Amino acid sequence: MALRTALSALTLMLLAGCVSGGASDPLASRQGREEAGRAYVQLGLGYLQQGLTGQAKAPLTRALALDSRDADAHAALALVFQAEDEPQLAQQHFEKALAARPGDTRIRNNFGSFLYAQGRFADAQAMFRLAAADTLYPERSRVYENLGLTARKLGQGEQARQYLQKALRQNPRQPKALLEMAELSYENRHYVPAREYYDRFSQLSDHDARSLLLGTRLASALDDQGTAARMGQQLQRLYPGTPEYQQYLSEQR
Repeated sequence: MALRTALSALTLMLLAGCVSGGASDPLASRQGREEAGRAYVQLGLGYLQQGLTGQAKAPLTRALALDSRDADAHAALALVFQAEDEPQLAQQHFEKALAARPGDTRIRNNFGSFLYAQGRFADAQAMFRLAAADTLYPERSRVYENLGLTARKLGQGEQARQYLQKALRQNPRQPKALLEMAELSYENRHYVPAREYYDRFSQLSDHDARSLLLGTRLASALDDQGTAARMGQQLQRLYPGTPEYQQYLSEQR
């Protein structure tokens, strides 16, 4: 849908220049260039959403040819290079995007997610904190979720709990935050609230190896051996070659 919309926008823009007698260039005015740039960015994002990172580069490059400081084009190229596992290029474009639009919360959050994926947790935390300062950001709950995940990686258990609780107060239907809270509660031997978080997670998301392992542990801690055995069987059937399954086996001995 985004790809089709962007193509339509570009087509209409070019047609508008043609029907006025052939002499009008839609890129001659600042407004025309801005509209073309936005359309090119949407086209690039449409390709990116389909996993076509190579095709995404051409329209995004055209957008930057119209305006070398186009923050949206740089931010989109950063995501393209992140998807292509080109971290240096991704970081360069994130930095250019923020230089062009320093207070953009969405770009800060995406940059923080990139830094998190690179294992640069302290840098990611700093970026997420800047993003969280925007109290009107519609996806602020996601920023707090990201802060919680990052605090967990940094060994800041109590801070992680506070961030995750903030995330869930703003949006109680966040599977990642619910699973992290379930695991944090389990680690602190708060088994009943851990099970409550886990059940809420289970209603919103399919299980992976990590969540199934936590499920077996919680069930065992609550002396629910039937559920523990059933989840262990799921773990064996669906994820037999994973470290989580090996950990499950070691805990059965």
